[in-house]
Amino acid sequence: MNRTLLFTVLLAASTHAFAQDDGRVRNIDKVNGGITAQAGQSYGDLSTVNGGIDLERGAKAEDVETVNGGIEAGDDVAARSVSTVNGGIRFGQRARIDGDVETVNGGIFIDRGGNVRRDVSTVNGAIGLVDTDLGGGIETVNGDVTVGVGSHVKGGIHVEKPNGNWGMRWGKQKVPRIVIGPDAVVDGNLVFERDVKLYVHQSAHIGTVSGATAQRYNTATPPKD
Repeated sequence: MNRTLLFTVLLAASTHAFAQDDGRVRNIDKVNGGITAQAGQSYGDLSTVNGGIDLERGAKAEDVETVNGGIEAGDDVAARSVSTVNGGIRFGQRARIDGDVETVNGGIFIDRGGNVRRDVSTVNGAIGLVDTDLGGGIETVNGDVTVGVGSHVKGGIHVEKPNGNWGMRWGKQKVPRIVIGPDAVVDGNLVFERDVKLYVHQSAHIGTVSGATAQRYNTATPPKD
């Protein structure tokens, strides 16, 4: 699991709100308050500590980062990388993300036609892809994973064993549910360091599985637990 979000927290907490315009792109950096990237506009880095970030349809940005807040994007949005600590990340259709998409406490969803060149990762949060190409892999500790219809994951799936504060949760532990949907492809290894329930559609193609036994299904939706 990528721990660079800790660096983001420390760096963002030490800054003051400002906006820069170098003649080409506008950087927005805040401590308190949300950020809205307007439809069809291009930006540099978008960063806040306490607030969400909204990217309207067709907006383009470089690094999109917050600590306490979610990231919501409309259709046809492009970014270099996307990260938060406490919040979910949700992209509409035809997303273009050149780097990683990551959060610690929150889910990630990328809709149809998405293209992410590197990894998608959470610690405590579900991951869902629909008809999306992922150049890297999927990583989580406690989250459910759905590689939805027509999606292609090139870097495998890794569900880590809870370890220390990153994966610690009180009470009865929920078993993550991993679903590989119709016509989905997962290249590389599927590695599970903890108990999971793995459902793989008959039309899906996956790599080598370790730590779990795949249950095949041929219905529109996977079996209920």
